This record gives sequence, structure tokens and C-alpha cells, in this order.
Amino acid sequence: MSLIKWNPFLSDGFAFDDTDKILGEFLPAVRSNQSGFTPALDIYEDKDNIIVETQLAGIDPEKVSVSIENNILYIKGESERKSEIEEKNYYRQEIKRGSFYRSVPLPEKVRGDEATAITEDGVLKISVPKLADTGSKNIKIQIGKKK
Repeated sequence: MSLIKWNPFLSDGFAFDDTDKILGEFLPAVRSNQSGFTPALDIYEDKDNIIVETQLAGIDPEKVSVSIENNILYIKGESERKSEIEEKNYYRQEIKRGSFYRSVPLPEKVRGDEATAITEDGVLKISVPKLADTGSKNIKIQIGKKK
């Protein structure tokens, strides 16, 4: 018979759902000590392009930069706090402000120099043309004759 080490987190009185609840309540407090935030991304493709969308509501598009190097998309920006009153008695403060940065490897080879970015209703949409598939090329081997 083998011995099983007792673990209070795996006992019958402590469910994993309780752990998720505890961590879910605790993590926003930890995150609020961080500067800035990380915007979520949607990445998908159509026939000719890789498309990346991110919500940047309340952020001035002039303060966002987008670049592509070696098939990696970089998005940087800053959200400013515009408030006349600095001290408030908050009951909850969850809106993330500050600088943000994302770098994402793109799933296919792209022509980064032809990328376009447009913002509409707080959503930044970046469209990057895929590099045309050159396909494979069969090379005929020439046979030389001995002299």
C-alpha cells in the first residue's frame, strides 16, 4: 500500500471552484498595482490578409504606434487620465490606464510594409497582406555526358 501525502487543497472540504472564486477576487487587486494594461487581441485571416483587432476605447489613436518587424506585430500606446480632481473616494477602480505594449508573432509570412491600420468606434483594425505563396518549383536535373 502506498502512502498519499495529505494536501489541504485537495481535501473534500475545499473545492476547486472555491479556489477560482478566491483568486478571481484577489487578482484584480494585484493587477491594480501594475502600471498600464494589456489590450486583448483578435487575430484572424481572410483570403489575402492577416487581420488583428483590439479594443482601444478612450485612447487617442495618435498615441498608438503599430509596427511589424520579422513577422512580429508590435502595438504600443498610452491612455491618459484626464481628471480635474485627482483625489476621489473610489468604491472600485478597475479602468486600466497608462502605457501598454503588445508583441505578437503573426501566424504566416506577411508583407509588413503594406500593412494598414484604421480605428473606428474604439476598435483598432490592422490588416497585413499575406506573402504570396510562391509554391514549389520542380528543377529538372541535367545529366552531363562524360567525354
